[in-house]
Amino acid sequence: MNEAIRKLEPTAMWNNFADLNAIPRPSKKEERVIQFIKAFGEKLNLPTYVDEVGNVIIKKPATKGMEGRVTIVLQSHLDMVHQKNASTNFDFNTQGIEMLVDGDWVKANGTTLGADNGIGVASIMALLESTTIPHPSIEALFTIDEETGMTGALNLKGGLLDGSIMLNLDTEDDKELTIGCAGGIDVTANGKYEVSAPNNKVAFSIAIKGLRGGHSGMDIHKGRGNANKLMNRLLLSLTKDFQIEIASIDGGSLRNAIPRESVSIVIVSENNKDAFKKYISNFEAVLKLEYNTTDPNLIIAITEVETPAHVLNADFQYKLLRSIYACPFGIYRMSPDIAGLVQTSNNVARVIVKDGVYQIQCLTRSSVDSEKIDLQNSITSAFELLGADITAAGSYPGWVPKPSSPIVKLMADLYKERFQTEAKVSACHAGLECGILGANYPDMEMISFGPNITGAHSPDEQVQISSVHKYWGLLLETLVRIPVK
Repeated sequence: MNEAIRKLEPTAMWNNFADLNAIPRPSKKEERVIQFIKAFGEKLNLPTYVDEVGNVIIKKPATKGMEGRVTIVLQSHLDMVHQKNASTNFDFNTQGIEMLVDGDWVKANGTTLGADNGIGVASIMALLESTTIPHPSIEALFTIDEETGMTGALNLKGGLLDGSIMLNLDTEDDKELTIGCAGGIDVTANGKYEVSAPNNKVAFSIAIKGLRGGHSGMDIHKGRGNANKLMNRLLLSLTKDFQIEIASIDGGSLRNAIPRESVSIVIVSENNKDAFKKYISNFEAVLKLEYNTTDPNLIIAITEVETPAHVLNADFQYKLLRSIYACPFGIYRMSPDIAGLVQTSNNVARVIVKDGVYQIQCLTRSSVDSEKIDLQNSITSAFELLGADITAAGSYPGWVPKPSSPIVKLMADLYKERFQTEAKVSACHAGLECGILGANYPDMEMISFGPNITGAHSPDEQVQISSVHKYWGLLLETLVRIPVK
């Protein structure tokens, strides 16, 4: 299946992408891919260094005639988001990604593709192994754990890099040159609750699924359904109309992915069984109408199951559903300065309620740190009323745009020269590592760009073949244009 990928142009990059995608590389479990990249650098006889947290740095001298140019840092992250369709039989811990060509797109067979940020990693690998591409001195920086905590960037020490320009290859629109991004913080509500014996005997599994999901930063403005919020909406309605008892809730997966599925186990009176089913059918019709444009495959499936021994006590159930209802999801504020840019948002990413223990996970993003904290306080307030223990962790700063930076002008001019149109020079709502890395390298000029990637952080992820060719040419020409020291 992956052989068709290896025949695409530029072949060196696509072959490295295929090799990389054979290595399982989930966030926080990057041991195998770290060793893979380390061995790659050592095989090329290039100075290769792995730091204390697992970031890999490979250095390559300038090609002949380019020795007097400024040293550049090429940066991408090694980890990828692991998501799959419920119907897909796939083990991310043991299997490589199964890729296929579909017209002008490369996608995966029912899983995330890993183009985020595997295309960037493969591009750097192709440059490191090339003997014909002209370039200045290169410092390749492969960071770890970008997707779930920015651990690699946060722990990269100063003094390891000498480059004064960094090209971050982690943007997903080939018309954009990104010069700023949002920061983020993980907000988590934890707690315990008393269980009760159910009063009724008929139990159902309710599954909301078929949602599109997507990147909780780049797709947060698209109005897509959040399975956790929709499930909570349904459960609160059922509580009011049918006095259901909830045994468990399990929704979402990763903080940086808009939840696509949620499953709950509820108990209802035997006398209300038929009315209960009809109510859910009608509720599904309402959601289908509301989300027809953004999530056309949304469904609610109900299945009668064995009655569980325990349910949430009534007081906790009342407070839980209302706290989740009060927790904001989606856009909190748009930027007043940059048209169309989401400034602050929250993703209600994970809801787990079972066996007397609950946890709600959120990822809050903002390009304005004070506003990020304001939204964090809003979320905290909602769950403190539930009596939850609130933790805030993994905070990382945004990347402040510097539109007058020489590398920005160089690439904007080059883009217009090559494609006869202006690049969109802007900030994004995703969390890029540039702002964090800049803390220890404050004088380093930075810019981010990449090919068209859609559906990142979901099984719909795909990368456009023609766009990769466009991006690759821009990258190579940028290397040639890097100024002298």
